[in-house]
Amino acid sequence: MMTKDFTDAIEKQFSKLNKDVHEALTEAKTAQGITMELEQKMARRGSDGDNAPESWGEQFVNAEGLKSFNDERSRPSRFRMDIKSTITTAGTSGGPTGGQAFRDQINSTPQRRMRVRDLLPVIGISTGSVEYPQQTLRTNAAATVAEGNLKPESAYGWTMQTVVPRVIAHWVPASRQILDDAPQLKGLIDTELLYGLALKEEEQLLYGSGTGENLTGMVTAATPYAAPSGLTAGNMLDQIALGILQNSLAEEPADGIVLHPSDWMRMRLLKDTQGKYLLGDPGANVPAVLFGLPVVPTQAMQVDKFLVGNFQRAATIYDRWTPRVEVSTEHADFFTRNLVAVLAEERLAQAVKNPAALTYGDFGNIA
Repeated sequence: MMTKDFTDAIEKQFSKLNKDVHEALTEAKTAQGITMELEQKMARRGSDGDNAPESWGEQFVNAEGLKSFNDERSRPSRFRMDIKSTITTAGTSGGPTGGQAFRDQINSTPQRRMRVRDLLPVIGISTGSVEYPQQTLRTNAAATVAEGNLKPESAYGWTMQTVVPRVIAHWVPASRQILDDAPQLKGLIDTELLYGLALKEEEQLLYGSGTGENLTGMVTAATPYAAPSGLTAGNMLDQIALGILQNSLAEEPADGIVLHPSDWMRMRLLKDTQGKYLLGDPGANVPAVLFGLPVVPTQAMQVDKFLVGNFQRAATIYDRWTPRVEVSTEHADFFTRNLVAVLAEERLAQAVKNPAALTYGDFGNIA
């Protein structure tokens, strides 16, 4: 027969066991709720990307303090939610208030492809001027001579020509901060400045007046077009053909043609009496070639004009300074204002040695 003490001990053990089971079940239920909550949050994030931060609204709804606020048994008088710092920096957050914006690639204005320099021989120099002998006389007295007779005497003459390199330059002001903070912008400035030099150089190589600080351009020194041997040109293609002939008759066979792109397209659109394109069907890959010579279409050449030339003999470029970019504070009050001058410059000379090797003409399509 069980005593009262033994019965009390058994009941105490059962009471403790019941309490432990109840606490375990409560913890299991709580763990299950936490797991479900995490799964729901992950599902919500998955719809916007695995790493998408919560919006302000999502953070508010899921805040632990809000759950306590809604609990009628224990409701605080005030609820505050601290916004996570990721909200202020992420571009996909509910309301970014800082951080660096997404920066796309630079969208610059169009740049012309430079073509004229490639036509000419280029020589690097380290002196302040260039001298070259220019032949001015050729009297050829060569003849057949009978035995014992006096041989004829020929005559040749040269003069020394001198060309001086000219400077092409320009600059822009910039703040030291922007060059430090945006290195890609400095690269863009360098590129734009160098492009500006090349643009002016191409203009000078063709149309430089030869006076003051200007180069002597090929168009300026060229021989004017004149249809040789009494021939007449019926269209633009005929004029180019006669310009090539003019070069050949001057003993300067042409190696290229420079045109404005509009004039090249005019030629490309010429048709015969049956409406067929003279230079080939529009669907064909027609190379820019006329009478076996390469055509260089460039906007550096004026519209309605053409230049036929033996360019390898016509002129030479002498590079004293190749294009370069420099940065300095030594301008006015730039040092005290944290500004810099970004300068680009080059120094070159052009010698048009054989004007007869260049034939410059007008198509006459524009008054």
